[in-house]
Amino acid sequence: MKRIVLTGGGTAGHVTPNLALVPHLQKHGYDIHYIGSYNGIEKSLVEAKDIPYHGISSGKLRRYIDIKNLSDPLRVVKGVGQATRLIRKLKPDIIFSKGGFVTVPVIMGAKFNRVPSIIHESDMTPGLANKISIPFASKVCTTFAETLEHLPKDKAILTGTPIREEILSGDRNRGLSLCNFNNSKPILLMTGGSLGAVRVNEAIREALSDILRKYQLVHLCGKGNLNKDLENIKGYKQFEYVSEEMADILAISDVVISRSGANTISELLALKKPNVLIPLPANASRGDQILNASSFEKHGYSYILQEEDMNCRSILHAIDTAYSNRNDYITHMNHSKSSNGIENIINIINNTAK
Repeated sequence: MKRIVLTGGGTAGHVTPNLALVPHLQKHGYDIHYIGSYNGIEKSLVEAKDIPYHGISSGKLRRYIDIKNLSDPLRVVKGVGQATRLIRKLKPDIIFSKGGFVTVPVIMGAKFNRVPSIIHESDMTPGLANKISIPFASKVCTTFAETLEHLPKDKAILTGTPIREEILSGDRNRGLSLCNFNNSKPILLMTGGSLGAVRVNEAIREALSDILRKYQLVHLCGKGNLNKDLENIKGYKQFEYVSEEMADILAISDVVISRSGANTISELLALKKPNVLIPLPANASRGDQILNASSFEKHGYSYILQEEDMNCRSILHAIDTAYSNRNDYITHMNHSKSSNGIENIINIINNTAK
């Protein structure tokens, strides 16, 4: 039996594309193992799928001044040693990485063991972890064609993003029942990802009474961000995070309000969901979400609201505009040439595995 090690972590966006590949890898006869951090979000998500999980030391490599910059490189070095020994023990045929800082030791460990590795870069430009890892990797898959310009020509391949098949088969009736909603008003979904989006959460809640006059709202606010004072308000349902229920919630959503992480917007495109994107601002990120959002706006898939322009009035305007023009957004998305990247990536894995 062929063996593959998957790696990726830090946020759900670095894990769910890996999990989308799992059933297809199993059909191709792969024995699957996962390497992640000791206690990252990836651990619970992967173990829930009964995939053997191996934790290693991980540190974040920052572009800014932080006291942890003194200790985290030591954690990375420790992780490289752990990953190298683990890969030597597991003897995989190939490594597939979805990104996040835990993947740096794994890709380096693969190189030291002469095991081929593939990286998937979701954003328009490579993040720091992938930039470090690319010289050690065999191939680099991308979501956007524009990303190819930033990568070695002999390694870069445009594949698209792996989309979870279960996300495409939601049930509207189950979604309505889950949220205790009905068909009397359009339904909005606000999602800040697995870690939430604090500033957007605050702005949405400030505008909540105005929003609920015209819409019903499902609010995925992130771990630790529930507001108990807003429980049992008619037309408003909040969750910290959902997994299997996400497909049903998307099935009832007329407009999605979201950050512009590449995996999230790829799923919105696959589902043809009109959306308002609020990218992380440049002062809180490396600017990848701004580039992602700009690309979607240019293609007519999204309405963009910059966080610095966000207030009650601008949020209501953005929602109303996206809902009023929803058919135009859907038409543009129907003309998209983007597709589920699973088949492309599986072929590259099979061709690259030693």
